[in-house]
Amino acid sequence: MIKVNSPYVGEEELEAVAEVLRSGYLAYGPKAREFEREFSEYLGVKHVKTVINGTIALYAALKALGVGEGDEVIVPDFSFFATASTVVLAGGKPVFADIDLETYTISPQDILTKITDRTKGIIVVHLYGHPADMDPIKEIASERSIFILEDCAQAHGAEYKGVKVGSIGEAGAFSFYATKNLTMGEGGAVATNSDEIADAVDLLRNHGQRGRYWHVDIGWNFRLTNIQAAIGLVQLRKLDSMNNRRREIAEAYRDGLGSIEGLRLPEEKPWGKHVYHQYTVWVEDESVRDKLREFLESRGIQVGIHYPTPLHEQPALRIFAGGGCCPNASEASKHVLSLPMHPGLRDEDVEEVVSAVREFFKG
Repeated sequence: MIKVNSPYVGEEELEAVAEVLRSGYLAYGPKAREFEREFSEYLGVKHVKTVINGTIALYAALKALGVGEGDEVIVPDFSFFATASTVVLAGGKPVFADIDLETYTISPQDILTKITDRTKGIIVVHLYGHPADMDPIKEIASERSIFILEDCAQAHGAEYKGVKVGSIGEAGAFSFYATKNLTMGEGGAVATNSDEIADAVDLLRNHGQRGRYWHVDIGWNFRLTNIQAAIGLVQLRKLDSMNNRRREIAEAYRDGLGSIEGLRLPEEKPWGKHVYHQYTVWVEDESVRDKLREFLESRGIQVGIHYPTPLHEQPALRIFAGGGCCPNASEASKHVLSLPMHPGLRDEDVEEVVSAVREFFKG
């Protein structure tokens, strides 16, 4: 089976974990702080605060940004559930904006139609590893004094006009789930240049402690472990090479599949660096999408649909959707299909995928 995605770990990660286990220092400690320092340098931000997963990173960032009851936060309608659910958990209301169908990221034009006097901020998702178009979004936010929170769960190392995503808005939230471009198995982080946001996240993740057994706020235990951080440090040091391999695979797909009528391949805008967390194609005829999926899986090629249901149609979120919403997001859910994409793919695996897709469309 050629997997659609897979963790890319080896002996270095095994040895890093063994080193932590031998040390006896398993909870949050030196390795976690070392990862925070190195990741902040990599992103070019002042602070990185690690937490237990990407969902908590979004939630902690939203709370640090002051989201509470009655606050509206604009989110893209085409994303993973946590992009919107964390707004609800923070006490706010998600407002769904449509996407651009070339990058699958939030549409600046539709953001403008969703702003009200209750809008507190915007969550921008750099979906599939391609950055959103940040300049017009920054202009919208600046004119209205609302925050930008970047959801970078799929975009470690992606760049907008030469700047790493996660360093552009007031804060960036990262996930280190098993299949992310940088994995710890589970884990997350909030990146920011703001001392106030960093301090608020630090308190929230550690029981509101200002010093040992001195609690100045009500917080949780959202701390990362040294074991996770040890894996993350190894992954961080080879992140660029892993992303380069993803880009090589994407180029091979483009060379092999670019001439197929009825199949639209991912774009990379001149202002963006795509890191291909997913390689998501658009099948023009929606009635063909599931047939292609079944055909590839019958050949031992795993594929995925990210995502089959836009957020405004999710049962838990319909209460926030109001009337009709986001036609582009609804269309994307019917047409997208993710082909295998991870650094562990061999050249022959990629050739097999290309051959099978070509065979399907030829037949």
